[in-house]
Amino acid sequence: MSNFVLVAGAWLGSWAWDEVVPALREAGHGARPLTLSGLADKQSVPAGRQSHVRDIVEEVERLDLRDVVLVGHSYSGIPVGQAAGRIGDRLAHVVFVDSSVPAAGESFVSTWWEGPAKLEAALAENGGFWAPPAAADFGGQGLTDEQIARFVAGATPHPGVSLADPAVLVRPLGELPATYVKCLLDGAEPTDDVAALLTGERWRLVEMGTGHWPMFSQPGELARILLEAAGR
Repeated sequence: MSNFVLVAGAWLGSWAWDEVVPALREAGHGARPLTLSGLADKQSVPAGRQSHVRDIVEEVERLDLRDVVLVGHSYSGIPVGQAAGRIGDRLAHVVFVDSSVPAAGESFVSTWWEGPAKLEAALAENGGFWAPPAAADFGGQGLTDEQIARFVAGATPHPGVSLADPAVLVRPLGELPATYVKCLLDGAEPTDDVAALLTGERWRLVEMGTGHWPMFSQPGELARILLEAAGR
């Protein structure tokens, strides 16, 4: 039995995995969606430096999980990639779902594809938080109006301190047994840092013909990919 720990990206909480979790559990595995500090049902929990990495590591250790498959989507690939190196032999696999990946000393802000200044300005304009996108921002991502409405209704501002948190790697990413899921409607090719990791023996690429939020647009297919990545 694998134990999936699922971490959604910016603005989202554990609820984002509601349509993925049942398939994992029906296949006989543990599935634990995790809300990070400062988001969703944990909005009242302060998020500081390395808080999101600790959230993940402490969940694994608190529940004494083994054969762990860490799943990080979008922003959360950064804390998940760091946590993967810290849970030792509890780790079975990491799945990065259309996500950023951590680089030592760099943060989500510093590697933001539209430029750090733009994201820093957005945080400053919203009291240090990253405001959730509006419904009009989801065009071309393979989402129905109903799915977009669900996202917008559940999203919460993302604490900027976590976005600017420099990554601390205790294990090189290339050593991790990993699958990278590229969602093609959000760009046909992985970013250069991910492409370099995919040249290694331990990383594998899987493509999905959908947008950046496959847990909403194609939850059944995403669950199938997760089970396959875990070797089940």
